[in-house]
Amino acid sequence: MAGSSSALGEVSIMPVSSKADRIAFVDVGYRIGREDPAWVPPLRMEAIELITPGKNPFFEHADVQLFLARRGGTVVGRISAHIDKLATAMDPAQGMGPGTGNWGLFEAEDEAVARALIARAEDWLREKGMTQVLAPISMSIWEEPGQLVRGFEQSPTVMMGHQSKRYPPYFEALGYTPAKSLLTYELDITRAFPPLIQRVITSGEKNARIRIRNVDKSKFDAEAKLILDILNDAWSDNWGFVPFTDTEIAYAGKKFKPIVREDLIMVAEYDGEPVAFMMTLPDLNEVLGPMGGSLFPFNWAKLLLWLRNPRVRTMRVPLMGVRKRLQSTRLASQLAFMMIEYIRRNSVERYGATRGEIGWILDDNQGMVAIANAIESHVNKEYVIYGKPLVG
Repeated sequence: MAGSSSALGEVSIMPVSSKADRIAFVDVGYRIGREDPAWVPPLRMEAIELITPGKNPFFEHADVQLFLARRGGTVVGRISAHIDKLATAMDPAQGMGPGTGNWGLFEAEDEAVARALIARAEDWLREKGMTQVLAPISMSIWEEPGQLVRGFEQSPTVMMGHQSKRYPPYFEALGYTPAKSLLTYELDITRAFPPLIQRVITSGEKNARIRIRNVDKSKFDAEAKLILDILNDAWSDNWGFVPFTDTEIAYAGKKFKPIVREDLIMVAEYDGEPVAFMMTLPDLNEVLGPMGGSLFPFNWAKLLLWLRNPRVRTMRVPLMGVRKRLQSTRLASQLAFMMIEYIRRNSVERYGATRGEIGWILDDNQGMVAIANAIESHVNKEYVIYGKPLVG
């Protein structure tokens, strides 16, 4: 047990050890989140699944401990401390590597609670032999990495985090410094791309060696495996990269399947070989927002109707990748522009969308930043992953 005092009373930190504790862990996230008008409550069943061993395959390769903060018997905050064994096996030059632990799923009513929670998470990581921490990461790097530092007024799109603007000063006061920035880019998809980009696309359409195709949902498992194989190759040198496991591929496919639309996910083939992909998802948060995290009593019917014919304002591009051997080539950019353009047209004509959000993108990923700039998008949100040594 760990504790700290404040003018508001003693804060005690206890590990989550039961189903009731996990429910309390989720509940405090909803209670604090509702203070922010831009926050979108996730489905409660998915929030519980995320932190439940045997449900979330992250637990298969990670040590995880959840903690609750209480003051006077009331839950006033939460945090997860975790060590991803796939991340600690990576090259330290890519950000993670041996001795790197994380904390995330952070919520706190005030600074005293934040200090107590983070101190307990750091102690747990030290006890496990960790020498540095990168945070917040909730919980996998593929889920909701980083603390929002720009764009607080906008609600998050599907699968993106949204944290209180109160938190960055708390982290910095405890010695955390920015390790990496993750950016999302917004664009008006009702506008055609600049003439230069249109010429690049037209040139690609005349090249018989290039084929851009929709995914085939009747072969969903095979298509998901193909896309994630390209992803693992394309992103393998990126900062923070951790490979997807086979179990995670199956799990992600199951979660994505209800909102996957064949005409919003493209695969680029060159000489008959799949070499690139772009995944776009209709912004599910637009329909989930008013539901308050629950599908009952009638929200399930509303969701089913929406899934049959989703009409949205925003499309999100969470993932895009080109095989490593083609990166930094003109062909890579050409394939990217062609996929973006075809999905842009489909998004507007078939789903009524007017806005796109691309990301996250590492701020030093020059290739992706150049593509985002070329289509005249602009940064609308920034998330920061902070770092801190745990020794010395």
